[in-house]
Amino acid sequence: MNYSTDCLIIGSGAAGLTLALGIADKAKVIVLSKKDVCAGSTNYAQGGIAGVYNIKDDQDSIEDHIRDTCIAGAGICEEQAVRYVAENAHNAIQWLINMGVPFDLKETEKLPEQSPYHLHREGGHSHRRIFHAEDHTGQSIQETLVKRAKEHKNITILEYRNAVDLITTTKLDLPGNRVLGAYVLNSENGKVETITAKFVALCTGGASKAYLYTCNPEVSSGDGIAMAWRAGCRIANMEFNQFHPTTLYCDADRNFLLTEALRGEGATLERKDGSRFMPEYDERGELAPRDIVARAIDHEMKKTGADCMYLNISHKPAEFVKKHFPTIYERCLKVGIDITKQPIPIVPAAHFSCGGIMVDSKARTDIQGLYALGECAYTGLHGANRLASNSLLECVVYGHAAAKNILKHIDDIESSNATIPEWDDSQVTDSDEEVIITHNWHELRLTMWDYVGIVRTNKRLERAMHRIEMLKKEVGEYYANFKVSSNLLELRNLLDVAEIIVRSAMLRHESRGLHYNVDYPTSNNVLKLSIVKKNHNN
Repeated sequence: MNYSTDCLIIGSGAAGLTLALGIADKAKVIVLSKKDVCAGSTNYAQGGIAGVYNIKDDQDSIEDHIRDTCIAGAGICEEQAVRYVAENAHNAIQWLINMGVPFDLKETEKLPEQSPYHLHREGGHSHRRIFHAEDHTGQSIQETLVKRAKEHKNITILEYRNAVDLITTTKLDLPGNRVLGAYVLNSENGKVETITAKFVALCTGGASKAYLYTCNPEVSSGDGIAMAWRAGCRIANMEFNQFHPTTLYCDADRNFLLTEALRGEGATLERKDGSRFMPEYDERGELAPRDIVARAIDHEMKKTGADCMYLNISHKPAEFVKKHFPTIYERCLKVGIDITKQPIPIVPAAHFSCGGIMVDSKARTDIQGLYALGECAYTGLHGANRLASNSLLECVVYGHAAAKNILKHIDDIESSNATIPEWDDSQVTDSDEEVIITHNWHELRLTMWDYVGIVRTNKRLERAMHRIEMLKKEVGEYYANFKVSSNLLELRNLLDVAEIIVRSAMLRHESRGLHYNVDYPTSNNVLKLSIVKKNHNN
């Protein structure tokens, strides 16, 4: 079955649903979800959404939020983008409140002029400014926006659809440089569908699945970044891969993220003997930005030969812990860890891509009609390291910006009358060698973890590129000869993204933020943007 719509949104998280709800009163919208509609990273975000909503409680300010973001970003945030997001935080949060997101309220009596909301403080923030719904903020936002979207007559949600590639005028040898839609695999029946649209928005999340250990969901395979790159878009700063410092180290429940709000509420990072180590690395201790904390944990593990470090909040009252972190308490209890009585074993894991598809302040890419929002986009907000809880904020702010721009031009764009060829799989067969995908997938993720992880060297990057090139050749031949599957599409995209990450890292001859290269241990202020672009379309 093929479709035609005003706007095709690839991805069903906070960014995609914000955009969909922002234009649906005046446009027909199709939202694609690779699995079920709540499978993306938004649903798993624990901490919250950052923003200065009311300065009367603790004298926080927009300027403080801007400063904290730029400090965490290690000097290469685009200040114009940071200011734009910080200044629009109040409206973004108010919109979520209006949608029905149940942010936690204060337990104590408030003065009339004070905000009623309970705010967390997280690493890198100088004030309490994190709006949260207990420790499952992302889930609350996701469920609220999904409910609203399903209620709207102009929004169609198609689940179990995996985008294969963008359709552009350039690929069809037509004049101009405009997006026309996308080929999409219906993973329930194995058929590739064609969806044409006046506008397409990539809201596909990040690419942390390129690494062996990640706290992100299975769908985080860099699909939007890879598709945009193959279509000719510029990709920026993909060497800045954020490793969340604290994920659960447990065979029974691998890589469950432990929110930064735990440290904001007093949890300490400790060695096995119970001694703290973060004050030895940074005067901010456990509240240092994520890049510093992740490297400190990595260094301690390598120095001591330990498999993990520990996060301890057991010194806080048990009822306080259970009330503010019920999800974490229950999840850890299931694997035999009572966080009110004992420390939690933790390791860093790949968590967030600070780089992505280059966009402007309206979320527009290099291709007309193509937008990119959320983690797959490079807006300039995050610089070399994302400040905690700025990601959900970015999704909503740029979702509104893109919606406003699309509505401004919705009547100017006519549906394309170009003849778009159907997906042709008549020359390929069903695969009888699925083990190739599994093997190459594991090899890629292991290569990225060993050679392009928290600490890098020139030699490691060269080795990684060599392996990626060999895997891309093998998978390219496989892609040309067999019918597409979700696993094959994800592996193809991850290989493209892995190449982009390594190429970006090779361009940066310094250490900054999340990119630490032993061969260039200091910052040099030469390169602000590492930009890669594919030399030809395929």
